[in-house]
Amino acid sequence: MKRIILSFLLVLSTYCFTFAQSKPNDSTEKQLQKLEWILGEWNRTNVRPWVTATETWSRTSKYVFEGIGVSMKGSDTTFVEKLRIEMKDDAVYYVADVKENATPTYFKITKFNDSGFVSENPEHDFPKMISYELKDGTLTAIISDGGNKRMGFVFQKN
Repeated sequence: MKRIILSFLLVLSTYCFTFAQSKPNDSTEKQLQKLEWILGEWNRTNVRPWVTATETWSRTSKYVFEGIGVSMKGSDTTFVEKLRIEMKDDAVYYVADVKENATPTYFKITKFNDSGFVSENPEHDFPKMISYELKDGTLTAIISDGGNKRMGFVFQKN
């Protein structure tokens, strides 16, 4: 009987610890809510005439937004990236999953406001920083090394 009670307490404490670790705090939830403006389909405007590119974002759970970025040249898909914005360990992360990397790359979102965010991963080769800003209906995403090397992507909502 003692073993059954100890086993039960061990399972119960493991469950409680896991649940406590996986549920983000209210402050983190509010930070994610501030990013709801990103949801929807965005068409990239600064591409060559024969290229199209989109980013599409949707909410897939209370704690996760999922996105996909696709570039096409004519009817050929030239680039695909799976994206996520998720709450984990009481922080919010921008996650990029591209075929060039063996595993998804996590960028911790370090700055928030009602129309943008900055995410950083100083350990990643490039980019080390990814930022998004919505201004006057135009979404600008910038990837950079945190210094002079940078690329900008401009989008309009579909």
